[in-house]
Amino acid sequence: MTTLAHTFTDSRTMFRRQLLHLKRYPSLTGMLIGLPVIFLLLFVYVFGGTLGAGLGGGRQEYVNYLTPGILLFTVAGAVAGTAISVAMDMTEGIVDRFRSMDIARAALLTGHVLGSLVQIFLALGVVLGIALLIGFRPNATPLEWLAVIGVLAATAFALTWLAVALGMAADSVETASNTPMFLSLLPFLGSGFVPTESMPSGLRAFADYQPFTPVIETLRGLLLGTGIGNSAVIALAWCAAISLLSYAWAKRKYNQRASR
Repeated sequence: MTTLAHTFTDSRTMFRRQLLHLKRYPSLTGMLIGLPVIFLLLFVYVFGGTLGAGLGGGRQEYVNYLTPGILLFTVAGAVAGTAISVAMDMTEGIVDRFRSMDIARAALLTGHVLGSLVQIFLALGVVLGIALLIGFRPNATPLEWLAVIGVLAATAFALTWLAVALGMAADSVETASNTPMFLSLLPFLGSGFVPTESMPSGLRAFADYQPFTPVIETLRGLLLGTGIGNSAVIALAWCAAISLLSYAWAKRKYNQRASR
C-alpha cells in the first residue's frame, strides 16, 4: 500500500471515530445548534421590529438581513467543539496509543476536521430550516445556492483548522473550551447583526476589515440578490490564509506534542 493510500485509509478510520463520538454525545451537537437558534429567535422577535425599521422595513426585512450573519455565527460557535475534542485527545493519552500503532500522523487531525465539518453542516441545516420557518425568504438561484454552500464550506474548513490548532496549543480541555470564544464575537463586530455604517468610526473600521464581514456580505448577496462587489474574493482569500496558517500551526504543535 502506498503512503497516500495508507494515509487515506487511516483518515477514513479516524473520521468514522469522530462520527461515533457525534452519535454517542448528541448533547454537544444540540448545544452547538441551540445557541444560534436562541440568538436568531431573540433578535428577530425581540429586536427585529426596531432594527428592521432602521433598515427601512420591519421584522421581515430584518430576518432576511440577519440570517446570513446567524449562519456564520453557527459555524464560529460549532468549531469550539473541535477544539475541545482535540484537547481531550492530546491530554488523555490516546495519542500515545496511536503512536504505538502503524497509523499515519496526518490521519488523527484529518479525522477531527472531517467530523467537525459534518457537525457544522448538520447545525447549519437546522438553523437555516428554522430561519425559513420564521420568515427568511431568499431568492437565490440553484447556482447561487451552490455558491453559498461553497462559501460556507470554505469558511468552515478554515475555522475548523484554526480550532484544531487552538486545541493543540491548549494545556487543558478547559482552556480549549475558552480560546475559540473570540470567533463567536466577530459576527457581532461585523455586519452580521447591524450594518457597519451604523457603528462609530473606529469600530466601523475594524468591522469593515475583519475577516467575517466579507463572508457575511457574500452570503447575503448570494441569498438575497444584494451587491457583492469584491467581498467574495476577499472572503476566499481570508479563508485560504486562515486555512494554510492554521494547518501549519496545528501540524507543528502536533509534531511537538507527539514527539514528547
